[in-house]
Amino acid sequence: MKNFLKEIKKFFYTKILRRKYYRIGSCKGCGKCCQKIYVKHARGVIKEESEFKKLQKLHPFYTYLDIIDKDETGLVFKCRNLDEETHKCKIHKTRPGICRRYPQEELFKMGGALSEDCGYQLIPIIPFKEVFDKVMKKH
Repeated sequence: MKNFLKEIKKFFYTKILRRKYYRIGSCKGCGKCCQKIYVKHARGVIKEESEFKKLQKLHPFYTYLDIIDKDETGLVFKCRNLDEETHKCKIHKTRPGICRRYPQEELFKMGGALSEDCGYQLIPIIPFKEVFDKVMKKH
């Protein structure tokens, strides 16, 4: 029965939600995810300040962000709700959904990574060995 439930969960994540990773762990409160943020919107990572200003009018989340840099990926942001001394979120109980769902797979797709001391991990739903064995059977 346990194996059956595991397969149902795997099917739901991979086929319905189209995910490749499970998120496990919990936040350690380091605040690193609130610094050096890239924002991805419908057309990709935000690259221009004018595009960002338009987004700020559409959703309150964007009003919490300050531009701190720009690199080859796009604009780099920092959340102003991060307390500099405690590294805790000032609005943790009412934080936006994007913060509640951190980290998401898109982080990897954009070339990002979790910090070494992050309490979260993204682990493959389908282990490498399972994928490898499937490929080898075809050959």
